[in-house]
Amino acid sequence: MAEADVLLTPREAAATLGVSYATIKQWILHDQLKTIKTPGGHHRVPQSAIKPLLKSNPNRARVESRERFRTVSGRNQLVGKVIDVKISGFLAKVVLAIGDQQITSIITSDAAREMQLRKGQTAAALMKSTEVMIVRV
Repeated sequence: MAEADVLLTPREAAATLGVSYATIKQWILHDQLKTIKTPGGHHRVPQSAIKPLLKSNPNRARVESRERFRTVSGRNQLVGKVIDVKISGFLAKVVLAIGDQQITSIITSDAAREMQLRKGQTAAALMKSTEVMIVRV
């Protein structure tokens, strides 16, 4: 593993590769994908371990992936932890904890499923607005 290698959860590795979580787990269990175990016994996948798998599938449909949205020009981004995801019908309510504050977003249930949003994950809220109002509290 490289010194500054990013460690991904199996779910994050699956999303990056465009395969299911179950597939990643099988690769790990059959030693087809090298991982590092945390002190708690959880697997973390070095990003360098998945790079060869990305290169071996260059025709993978990136257009269908949300990966195309990872680099955006918007700078109004607040990074936090997902503390709640509730999917109901066509919509999903996602709550992020950012410091001691919370931000809630309503997105489509398809988007929540595609991003595989789960409690405890890191996510960013991206605000698109022409105005920001300030209130003295």
